[in-house]
Amino acid sequence: MAAPLLLSDLYIYPVKSLGGIRVAEAAVEPRGLRHDRRWLIVNERNQFMTQRQTPAMAHLKVSAAYNGFLLSHLARPDLLPLFVPFEATPEKTLFVTIWDDMVFAWRARPECDEWLSEALGQPCKLVYMSDMVRRDVERDYNPEGKLVSFADAYPFLMIGQESLQELNGRLAEPVGMDRFRPNLVFSGGQPFGEDAWHHFLIGELPFRAVRACGRCVLTTIDQCTATRHPLGEPLRTLAGYRSEGNSVNFGQNVTGSGQGLLRVGDAIQVLDYKN
Repeated sequence: MAAPLLLSDLYIYPVKSLGGIRVAEAAVEPRGLRHDRRWLIVNERNQFMTQRQTPAMAHLKVSAAYNGFLLSHLARPDLLPLFVPFEATPEKTLFVTIWDDMVFAWRARPECDEWLSEALGQPCKLVYMSDMVRRDVERDYNPEGKLVSFADAYPFLMIGQESLQELNGRLAEPVGMDRFRPNLVFSGGQPFGEDAWHHFLIGELPFRAVRACGRCVLTTIDQCTATRHPLGEPLRTLAGYRSEGNSVNFGQNVTGSGQGLLRVGDAIQVLDYKN
């Protein structure tokens, strides 16, 4: 008898491209999980920064704190942890660019910019997306008009543990789930079974798997050392059997249709499958 499909892990990433926080439960909101990727680091030109261009961002770790989170630097114990609240105030604002979108954002406290500029060795700013901002999911795949935070393109990313286990069976050195930055991790089913899902329930909340997530060089960065794998693993191995056109796929981009609470251990029910 096949193991049941269960939500086995939940992650939020308060700051885009920094470390995640593993949580036992999370509220589902129109833009994704509450507090997920509502903060963004931008450069002097107000363009978004990620580990793709700045691998040193992997040194910055995020840990839970009351009404916010702490940023710390793994390689710089001289830098005291920085507290950042989950939400900003609209005292100072600016427009920032993320991919092809330009959106309105609120500035963090000056000490946040100073800490991050010191930590990353370049001038940068921390900004927040308020509920007043409208940023749409990829328009070609978004008939429902869903919103997204500062995530790349979708409010949720889902990966099966069996899929990671199958990949690790092909690698000389296994990698952790943190290389792929999912929000929703589930157990049960077959490796890459999530590729075929369309509409599904987690607990009582409805979701839609829209399309596969194309992976990039970020997956090759060790999240403890901030160094890239010299041979480009695990992306090179994935490219050998998970390529579709110019995309190397791992995980599913997902949208939601309701609001409520997800808890680790919730049952998953697949309602229908993609054609």
